[in-house]
Amino acid sequence: MDFRMTQLRARLRGGGRGGGRRPRRIAAAAAAVVVLAGAGTWTAVAAEDAAPAVSRTDRIASTADGVRIDTSYFTAGPAGRRPAVLLGHGFGGSKDDVRQQAEELAREGYAVLTWSARSFGESTGKIGLNDPKGEVADVSRLIDWLAEQPEVQLDEEGDPRLGMAGASYGGAIALLTAGHDDRVDALAPAITYFDLAEALFPNGVFKKLWAGIFVNSGGGCEKFEPALCRMYERVAESGTPDAEAVKLLEERSPSAVADRIDVPTLLMQGQNDSLFPLGHADAAAKAIRANGAPVDVDWIAGGHDGGEPEADRVRDRTRAWFDRYLKEDKGADTGPAFRVTRTGGVDSTDGRAVLSGASADRYPGLTGGGKDVPLTGREQSFANPAGASPPAVSALPGLGGTGGLSQLSSLGVGVSLDFPGQHARFESAPVTGDLRITGSPTATVHVRSTSDDAVLFGKVYDVGPDGRQQVLPSQLVTPVRVEDAKAGKDVTVTFPAVDHEVRQGHRLRLVLASTDLGYASPAAPATYTVSLKGDLTVPTAPGVTTAAAPLPAWVWWLPLAGAVTALVLVLTGRRRTAAAPPDPALADVPLQITDLSKRYARSTDRYAVRNLSFRVEKGQVLGLLGPNGAGKTTTLRMLMGLITPDGGEIRVFGHAIRPGAPVLSRVGAFVEGAGFLPHLSGRENLELYWQATGRPAEDAHLDEALEIAGLGDALARAVRTYSQGMRQRLAIAQAMLGLPDLLILDEPTNGLDPPQIREMREVMIRYAAAGRTVIVSSHLLSEVEQSCTHLVVMDRGRLVQAGPVREIVGSGDTLLVGTASPVDEPLAEKVAALPGVASAVRADDGLLVRLDADGTAARLVAELVRLDVPVESVGPHRRLEDAFLTLIGGSA
Repeated sequence: MDFRMTQLRARLRGGGRGGGRRPRRIAAAAAAVVVLAGAGTWTAVAAEDAAPAVSRTDRIASTADGVRIDTSYFTAGPAGRRPAVLLGHGFGGSKDDVRQQAEELAREGYAVLTWSARSFGESTGKIGLNDPKGEVADVSRLIDWLAEQPEVQLDEEGDPRLGMAGASYGGAIALLTAGHDDRVDALAPAITYFDLAEALFPNGVFKKLWAGIFVNSGGGCEKFEPALCRMYERVAESGTPDAEAVKLLEERSPSAVADRIDVPTLLMQGQNDSLFPLGHADAAAKAIRANGAPVDVDWIAGGHDGGEPEADRVRDRTRAWFDRYLKEDKGADTGPAFRVTRTGGVDSTDGRAVLSGASADRYPGLTGGGKDVPLTGREQSFANPAGASPPAVSALPGLGGTGGLSQLSSLGVGVSLDFPGQHARFESAPVTGDLRITGSPTATVHVRSTSDDAVLFGKVYDVGPDGRQQVLPSQLVTPVRVEDAKAGKDVTVTFPAVDHEVRQGHRLRLVLASTDLGYASPAAPATYTVSLKGDLTVPTAPGVTTAAAPLPAWVWWLPLAGAVTALVLVLTGRRRTAAAPPDPALADVPLQITDLSKRYARSTDRYAVRNLSFRVEKGQVLGLLGPNGAGKTTTLRMLMGLITPDGGEIRVFGHAIRPGAPVLSRVGAFVEGAGFLPHLSGRENLELYWQATGRPAEDAHLDEALEIAGLGDALARAVRTYSQGMRQRLAIAQAMLGLPDLLILDEPTNGLDPPQIREMREVMIRYAAAGRTVIVSSHLLSEVEQSCTHLVVMDRGRLVQAGPVREIVGSGDTLLVGTASPVDEPLAEKVAALPGVASAVRADDGLLVRLDADGTAARLVAELVRLDVPVESVGPHRRLEDAFLTLIGGSA
């Protein structure tokens, strides 16, 4: 639920891991009939960088209860089936808010459906706050329609391969639909709620200001289902949520179906969000992970209270998540298991916060690495004033689109107000070192009241050394209702989750106030008395670290190592927004090159590569052959995304290759002459190399790569003690880190002696034996003949021949006729005189027969049988070198 005012909607506009396929249960609500009515209006949307045009059609879906749902359907690129994505919009918005993201996903090879929820945009009906019988059932009907579209990939009849994404209200409908309809396969909700009752009635306290904005954004109480309107009016008047109100909102919450949400889920939650704070993502992550599904958590800088929404990064990560779990693209970089955006001052050029990311290989939750901070302060009494006025100020809901208090807080500027006599405060000593709080602090206090119930608002301030400047991190406060407080009660207060650094010399200040602008407090005057019962415990999440600083330049400025570093940067580069969509028909094809051309620099008619086409399949070891100047190196550089073709295309597992394409993470490459740090061991060099890529350590598959490379105990020795062959194998192991599905080796046997060459041959064969693919460029034709299964022969930039080694070698005119016993000279002369035979020469194991232009192997065998030659076998007799020289006309 977004509850955004107009300016906030404009600000956020636009804006499964592992796990097998689940048994399908179609939602019971599918009994109602959906009729797609109205004429479709198709438009072509121009894209940048010659990206494919996007086709859009607008239609009205009519439900059985007479509600009309306005939809738009987006596709782009070539014909063929592809996964589908449903994009939901924020509260108070419409399908037009997510049009940009829909077009981007369509260009990336998805069929995308957007819709305006009930009562928004051109859709009719009453707002049900994602009622399972209303909005959720509507989405199930839309899924039915997607399953009938010829562009949509199906897992089975009526079941499309489907992801759902959306912010706030749109994120909640994604989670709810996944709990009610098993056809959803992956989720990427943002800044949304897990329990709507807890969001609007946290700890039994009415969040009146946000609730009022929400009703106003929906067009007034009359726009809601009658039961919801009555509930709001009742709670707003009394100031206290009742059991019926809580039940009504819980039924419309993802928490109600949490035990059924079991698909890969990317949860992106805002740090600057007093509406749906970080605890909602935490609860969702725990519930979904308990069902066995992979979950990643991302704390973004913005939220409903303002701050930087990181719209581009959120869309990029959503797309990568769907690439991984809908397209099953193992090379898609979905990011770390946990990421948090941190602010570090102000950019002097535009006045915006400087953002950086910190991450961990597991989600730490909200209590990890707890550190006790002693507080001091006597027992204190303070007033709850009549009418709860004047109220203290923490956040100002609804001002997010114009800067917001929380954005100022993220920049270190405190804007808060606690009235004297209306709060108690307890303070720590100055911290002795920088303290990073990541999660929810807790403290236990004793509360006594002159009234039956007390409502307190807890917050933890960062107080500067002068004692005057204080910052409330993210402007967040925790309300607590204490029932039966006259006799006194110990209460553990869990403060809002934040990511905030307390600098050395600063203090922490715990404040318990009797009022807050955003919430309903008891109107009757009362006196509250509070005392400490323990320390303040703050979570530090020690496993969350900022991105590693780049290695010193001198480390990599070893001979020829710059090429390797450049390659790493390319292989781990992020996706740009405009790209040709993947070809689903090629999803399992490691490499397909079509009409590839590259001109020489400053030339319009001289080509290094021209109209080159070939295809490589899984499990092949392909030899790329050609004389100097044939275009092999240029082809490999285009394949690795280092240079851009002038024509044609390269597709790796269906993805078009360009500099920085994410699918290049599935490609490993060995560049001749790789440099290593000589004083480090082989293992340490590889670990340092992988660390420089910034990818998780567990994704390196270091032990598997080393086993294939076969270096054994030498890994513990300094590289300076290695032979040339060992260095070559270490370089191969480096290229195999991450176990790329496509491995490119350029002259891997240069400088090796015969035993080392044989070992390198075995490495390539072992690697491909697991179903991966190897492309090797080499001048050692005898080795290529023994290690490769297929060949591509190039000359002067063009393809000469491609195919299995045995076919290319066997396409000559000389046959070896194997015989059971030696052939004497008179018989050899008779064979030489046969029609179609140019010559016949005795050999140790039979006859070497060269056919003339009219000769065929079948005719030769028939004649040999007639002459009583004891034939045991007939096969080609030509070395790869002979075939190669024949194909290129001796130009090598």
